[in-house]
Amino acid sequence: MRWSMIVIFLAIIIGGFTFMAFSVDSVISNITLGLDLQGGFEILYKVVPVNEEQQVTQSLLHDTYTALYRRVDAMGVSEPDLRVEGEDRIRVRLAGVHDPEEARRFLSTEARLSFRNTEDEFLFGGEHLKEGSARAVFDEYNRPIVMLEFKDPDLIRQITSEYLHDIIVIWLDFDEETDSFREEMLKEDPKFLSAPEVKSVLSTEASITGFQSYEEAEELASLLNAGALPVQLEELTARSVSPTLGERALDLTVRAGMIGGALIALYMLLYYRLPGLVAALALFFYVYFILVVFNWMNAVLTLPGIAALVLGIGMAVDANIITNERIKEEIRSGKTMMSSFRAGSKRSLRTIMDANITTIIAAGVLFYFGDFAIQGFALMLIVSIVLSLVTAVLGSRLLLGLLVASRAFDNKPRWFGVKESEISEL
Repeated sequence: MRWSMIVIFLAIIIGGFTFMAFSVDSVISNITLGLDLQGGFEILYKVVPVNEEQQVTQSLLHDTYTALYRRVDAMGVSEPDLRVEGEDRIRVRLAGVHDPEEARRFLSTEARLSFRNTEDEFLFGGEHLKEGSARAVFDEYNRPIVMLEFKDPDLIRQITSEYLHDIIVIWLDFDEETDSFREEMLKEDPKFLSAPEVKSVLSTEASITGFQSYEEAEELASLLNAGALPVQLEELTARSVSPTLGERALDLTVRAGMIGGALIALYMLLYYRLPGLVAALALFFYVYFILVVFNWMNAVLTLPGIAALVLGIGMAVDANIITNERIKEEIRSGKTMMSSFRAGSKRSLRTIMDANITTIIAAGVLFYFGDFAIQGFALMLIVSIVLSLVTAVLGSRLLLGLLVASRAFDNKPRWFGVKESEISEL
């Protein structure tokens, strides 16, 4: 018996499992969970032109996408997922958002800032603000206000000189058909933001007052810095997943995966004996490697992604079963262990490759034509299949080859699930 092969086998197993035990926590903690696992909010918008002259083009969709992304960034959402779908739709998926109504209102507000006189005549708009200049602060009376800076001092100086000691009304999303300063000023909670008197000529800075809280002022500052939407957004569908439901789904999925994996390992061990043990060990490496690759891709793990991972485990087990059955057939034909291992591995390779390549082609089609959820499933499936080939074809054969090469199992067919009575005489 060649003990060196046994030592190498044990070194790979012990070293590999030790490394996984010390690093798996950091790998798992760095994986970003989708909204179906940690809770969140998803909404599908249809982009609607603001007037008859405007047309929804790819450039307009990109501008709308950019404005929405800046708003999501202002909300402090990590790993947001925004996608343009079709010719006039944008899907927004925000994991970890626990107030869908607040997110919906923040996203769909057009945020068109306009300065008008008391007759509702347009003086100038938010396009004259310096990019990123809006900020929420407290004035000398400890009231929340929003400070603004302008790009064109001459224009602001000219307008404020004309309206010195008069009122300039500041509106957000003014509607030409329905909004009126004279009607709104009679209401307890008017729609306009504020209507300050111009007490001095301005050139570079102005402030918006009238906020009930600092958070309200801070939200407006964030909206103005994110920029106005160039279009109107019509909400088509929306769904939210509570954090509790997402956590429960993750717990059940992990528990089901552990039970399924344990049953598969037990079956492989009882039916295939030594090759089954090697296949079960390779499955641990497979799951670890796929988590590492998924983390490296900075991808978002969702329930469809976990389903693809489990399907990949099935493909890996299938590859091991094909190989082990071929080896058993060679042993039954009367060949030696080493000859049976080599011949069985060679004969099974083509079958395994055919099965995996056809599945990769199907996953590629799903990725090309599918929506976000289908694409995530397809991508995870492709990654799973490639890694299952690495662990099942290369890893399992390396480990089993070491054990066979040790000669410790020569003339012991029961270790491979074959009875002596089943072996033919050469």
